[in-house]
Amino acid sequence: MTSDQILLFSLFGLVFAFLLWGRIRYDVVAFSALLLGVVLGVVPTEAAFSGFGHPATLVVALVLVVSAGLVRSGAVLLITRTLVDATRGLAAHIAIMGAVGAVLSAFMNNVAALALLMPVDIATARKAGRVAGLSLMPLSFATILGGMVTLIGTPPNIIIAAIREEAVGAPFAMFDFAPVGGVAAIAGLAFVALVGWRLIPSREGATVSGGGLEQFADYIAELTVPEESALIGAPLSDVYPEAERADVALLGVIRNGKRRFAARHLKLAAGDALVLEAQPEALDEFRTALKLDFSDARRLEDLQADGSGVSFVEAVVPDTARIVGRSAEAIGLAWRRRTVLMGIARQGTRISRQVRKTEVAPGDILLLLVPSEAKDEVLDWLGVLPLADRGVRVTQGAKTWAAIGIFAAAVAVAALGLVYLPVALGIVAMAYVLLRILPVAELYTHIEWPVVVLLGSMIPLGAALESSGGTELLAGALLGLTEGLPAWAVLTVLMVVTMTLSDVLNNTATTIVAAPVGIEMARVLGASPDPFLMAVAVAASAAFLTPIGHKNNTLILGPGGYGFGDYWRMGLPLEVLIIAVSIPTILVVWPL
Repeated sequence: MTSDQILLFSLFGLVFAFLLWGRIRYDVVAFSALLLGVVLGVVPTEAAFSGFGHPATLVVALVLVVSAGLVRSGAVLLITRTLVDATRGLAAHIAIMGAVGAVLSAFMNNVAALALLMPVDIATARKAGRVAGLSLMPLSFATILGGMVTLIGTPPNIIIAAIREEAVGAPFAMFDFAPVGGVAAIAGLAFVALVGWRLIPSREGATVSGGGLEQFADYIAELTVPEESALIGAPLSDVYPEAERADVALLGVIRNGKRRFAARHLKLAAGDALVLEAQPEALDEFRTALKLDFSDARRLEDLQADGSGVSFVEAVVPDTARIVGRSAEAIGLAWRRRTVLMGIARQGTRISRQVRKTEVAPGDILLLLVPSEAKDEVLDWLGVLPLADRGVRVTQGAKTWAAIGIFAAAVAVAALGLVYLPVALGIVAMAYVLLRILPVAELYTHIEWPVVVLLGSMIPLGAALESSGGTELLAGALLGLTEGLPAWAVLTVLMVVTMTLSDVLNNTATTIVAAPVGIEMARVLGASPDPFLMAVAVAASAAFLTPIGHKNNTLILGPGGYGFGDYWRMGLPLEVLIIAVSIPTILVVWPL
C-alpha cells in the first residue's frame, strides 16, 4: 500500500467516523476532508473544486429547483387530491399513497416528494382517527423505492450515471434504471402495503400532528368568490364536499359587509367571502381546488406581478406589538407593507367580524401573506414574533398544466438524447422563473446547499482514491472474499456491503466509494461494468434499517413517533427482498 493510499483511506475513515458521530454536519466534514486532502498532496490542487462543476452536482441542485416549481404550480396537489381518501382502509391507503409517492419520486427528488406528501398523510391519519406512525414509514420507504426508477429520482443514480460516463464514455440514460429499479420498487411497494406496515411497533402515544402542525388552534380566515367563478349561483352545499376533503370548517358567508350563517341553500354570488377555520395547508388546498381569491385579491395580484413571490408566515402577537388593539385595516397593513392578513388563531374566542377588521389581541397568532423578500422587515414593523417556518407556499393553481407540460417535455427530450439532461433541467428551472411559477427570490432557497457541498467535496476525493489505486485494493478484497463463487454471489456481496454502508452513512458518500469498486471488480472479472453499477445504484438507495441512512427516514422520525430501533423491523426484510429480486433482474437486463 502506497503512502497516498494510506492517507486517502485514513481520510475516508475519518469522514465515515465523523458522519457516524453526527456532531458535525456532513458538508463541513466532507469539505474539511477535501481541503486536508489538497494540503496533504493526495488531491491535485487543480482538481480540488472540480466536483462543484460536476454534472452530478448540477443535476441534484436543478432537480430540487424543478421540484419546488412543481409544488408551487399545484401539480402535486392535483394528484394527491384526486387519489387520497381518508375513508379507505389502512392497507389500501398505504398502497395508494405509496404508489403516488413512488411515481412522484421517479421524476423529482425523493426528499422533496416526501416533504410534499407527509402533510397529506398526517392529515389523512387525523381524519381517520389513527396515529400517523402506521403510514409515515411506509410512505418514506415508498418514496425511496420510487427514486430508484429513473436517473433523476435519487442522487446515487445521478452519480452512477456520471461515473459510467467517465469509465466507458457514455452515461446511463433517463430510463436505463427503470427495469431493475422498477422491479425492486414494485416488489418493495407490494411488501410495504401488504405486510411491512404490520411489522411497525405500535406506539399509542405517537402524535398525528406531524411535529407541530397542530400545536396551535386553526385559523379563522376568509376566501372570496371571484368574478366569473363557476360557484356563482350555486348553493353553498356544493362547497361542503371540497371543504371536508381539505379539512376546512365553513363558518359563514360575508356579503356586502354583513355576516350570514352558512346555510346550505344559500346561493353564492361574486364577491362573497367564505369564513373558514383551518390550518394554512388546508386553506391553500381549498383555495386552489375551488379557484377562490384571497380576501385582498387586488393587493396579492400586485405583489405577484413584481416577481418577488409571496409566502405564508405565522407569527405570535406579544403585548408590545404595534398591531395590538388595532385591526390590519386600521394600521394600513396592506398598503403600507404590501401584506395581507389571511387569518387569526385565537384560543377560546370566536372571531365574528371580518378578519382584516378584527382587533388583534396579545397571544393571537396571525397568518400573513407577505412579500418573500420582506418577511423580516414586515415582522419587525408589526413587532410580532415568527413561528417556525412550515414551508407552506402560495400555490399558483392557474399554472399547473403549464408546469407539468414544460417538465414532461424536458424529460422527453432528455430521454431521447436530444438535449443533455442538466441543460434540459436548467431550461425548466428558467422557464418556471420567467413564467413566475417559481418566484425569482426563491430560486436558490430550495437548493439543499449542504448536499451540494457534500457532493462537490466527495467527488474529487473519490477520484483521487481511484487514481491512487485504492479502489483496486477494495475490489481485490471483495473478489478474494468471493473467489470461486458464481456471478450472482459476487453481485450479492457487493450489494450487501453497499447497503450496509448506506444504512449508516450518507448514500451519496457510499455511492462515490462503492461505484469505482464495482467497476474495478468487473474489470478484474473481465465482465461488463453495467451490472455492477446497477447493483451499487439499487443498494446505495436501499437504506431502510436506520433513521440516518436516508434523509426521508430522518424526516419521519419525530412526526411518526418512532424510535431508532423501529426501522429495521420492516427495513430488514425489505432489504433482503430488494436483493432477491434485483440480482436476477440485473443478470437478465444487464448480462455480464
